[in-house]
Amino acid sequence: MTTLGKRTTNHKALTSWVEEMTRLCQPAEVFWCDGSDQEYQMLCDQMVKRGTFTRLNQEKRPGCYLARSHPSDVARVEDRTFICARTKEEAGPTNNWADPAEMKQKLLGLFKGCMEGRTLYVIPFAMGPLDSPLCKVGIEITDSPYVVVNMRIMTRMGTAALNKLGSEGPFIPCMHSVGAPLKPGQQDVPWPCQADPANKYIVHFPDDPSIWSYGSGYGGNALLGKKCLALRIASVLAKKEGWMAEHMLILGITSPQGKKYYVAAAFPSACGKTNLAMMRPTLPGWKTSCLGDDIAWIRVGKDGRLHAMNPETGFFGVAPGTSIKSNPNAVATFAKNSVFTNVVLTPDEDVWWEGMDVPAPAKGIDWEGKEWTPDSGRKGAHPNARFTAPASQCPTLDPDWQNPEGMPLSAIIFGGRRPGTIPLVNEAFDWEHGMFMGSSCGSETTAAAVGKAGVLRRDPFAMLPFCGYNMADYFAYWLSFTQRATKLPKVYFVNWFRKDGSGRWLWPGYGENSRVLKWICERVEGAGMAQETAIGNLPTAQAIDVAELNVTT
Repeated sequence: MTTLGKRTTNHKALTSWVEEMTRLCQPAEVFWCDGSDQEYQMLCDQMVKRGTFTRLNQEKRPGCYLARSHPSDVARVEDRTFICARTKEEAGPTNNWADPAEMKQKLLGLFKGCMEGRTLYVIPFAMGPLDSPLCKVGIEITDSPYVVVNMRIMTRMGTAALNKLGSEGPFIPCMHSVGAPLKPGQQDVPWPCQADPANKYIVHFPDDPSIWSYGSGYGGNALLGKKCLALRIASVLAKKEGWMAEHMLILGITSPQGKKYYVAAAFPSACGKTNLAMMRPTLPGWKTSCLGDDIAWIRVGKDGRLHAMNPETGFFGVAPGTSIKSNPNAVATFAKNSVFTNVVLTPDEDVWWEGMDVPAPAKGIDWEGKEWTPDSGRKGAHPNARFTAPASQCPTLDPDWQNPEGMPLSAIIFGGRRPGTIPLVNEAFDWEHGMFMGSSCGSETTAAAVGKAGVLRRDPFAMLPFCGYNMADYFAYWLSFTQRATKLPKVYFVNWFRKDGSGRWLWPGYGENSRVLKWICERVEGAGMAQETAIGNLPTAQAIDVAELNVTT
C-alpha cells in the first residue's frame, strides 16, 4: 500500500511545474492524489468534520454526501470566463477576451499566497479512455477537497493518469484555487470562495494550452476537466488535430429488429440532455443505452464515418426536475456513491428537491443551511442544484461506452427549450443545411448560468459558453467535414418544449421522445414518411407513432 499524498512520478516537467506553483501559492502542505478508494474516503471524512459535507443516511443512500455552496457560488459565471488567445479575433465576438500576457500577470498576483493554511492537491486526470487516440491528460492543482472527490467521479483520476503520462508525456496544466487563504488561527468556513463574482476568474490560454481558475469552487468553474478542458481547450486542440469536441450527449438506440443506431445530441444546459441520454423508451421493443450525457469527442473513423466517445466517467446532472417519472435511470444511478450539492436535507438524512415527484418533507434544511418547510415561500433546492454520480452505476450504460475508437453516428440532433415557433422534429436537407440549423439554435435560459432565466438567447450548437475560438471559424470547421468524412450523419432539430396558447405542453416528452427517435431511425434507413417544407423535412401526420397518446397531429 502506498503512503497517501506522496509523489510517485519521475516526470521532470510535471514535478518542476508543481514545485513552481507551490512556491507561488504557499500552501501548508502538498498532497499528490492517487485516485484510490482509501484516499476518497479520507477526504470525504475530512469534509464531514469541517462541515463541507453532510453524510447522508447510509441505509437509504450508501456512500452519499450533501454539500452546500456559498450563495454567490452556484453556477457558471460566463461574464468572468475568458479565452485569452493571442488576438481578440481568434477568441471571437462570443467570448470574453483579454491580452494573455496581461491576464497572466493579474493571475500571478491573485494566486500569490492564495493557498496559505490550506493543502495543495495535485490531481492527475485523463479525459477519454486511456488507450484512445484522443485521450488527453491534465494536471489540476487545487486547494479544494470537494474538487478532488468530484474529479475522481468525473474523470480517470490518479495513478492511471500518471501512468499514461509516463516520464515525458504532454499534459495540460490546470490551476485552481478558491481564493481564500487561511491566516494562523483563522476559522475556516464550509465553502470557501470569493463571494464577489467580480473576483472570480475562469481563464483559458489556448495557445499554451493551460487553464487558470480563481475564486469559485463550483461545478465547471472548478472541475477543470469538464467544460474548461473537455470543451473550451479541447475544441481548439480538436480543430488543430482534425476532430471535434462538442457539448453533446451520446445515445444508443436499438430497434425491435435488433438494429442499433448511435446519435449525438446538442442541447443547452438544463434542457433535457441527461433525461434523453438515460431515457426509458415507451415504445414496445425499442431499447436505448447511454454513452454520455454532456460531452462528445468526435473523430473520423477508419470507415469514414464520424465516431463519438464520452471523455468523462461521471454525470454532473441538474437535480431539480429529476424524478422516477422524468428519469428513472438517473435516480438509480445516484442511489449510492454520489455527491449532492445545494439540495434539501430531510429529517431522516436523505435529500429532496423540487420536481422529485415525492412528497416534500414537513420540514428540512434548505440549500443555504436554513430551516425550510413547504410553506416557506422559497425553493428548498437551488434551481441549479446538482448530483455527481459515477457513470458505471447507470442501469442503461452502453457496453461500448469506453470504446477507444468511439461509436459510429447515424444522426446528430440539435434542440433547445422553445415554447413556440419550432416544430417537434425537423430533418435537414443535407449537411450544410444541418449546420445552418445548428448555428441558429436558440433556447430559453436556465439556472445553469448566472443571470435571468426564461429569456431566449441564441446558442449555436449549444456551444456559446464553451467554444474556445471564433465561432465563425467553428462553423467553417464543421462545414469542412464534407471533405473529411465519406459518410456523414443525418441532422435533425427537435423541440420537446412547445406549448399551446394556454401554456400547456403540446408533447409529453420523457420516454415518449422514443417515438421521435423511431422516426429518425426510420429516416436514417431511407424510410419514414416526410414532407418537404421550406425549413426542412417534417414528418407527415401519420409518420410518428402516437398510439395511445393524447396529442393532435
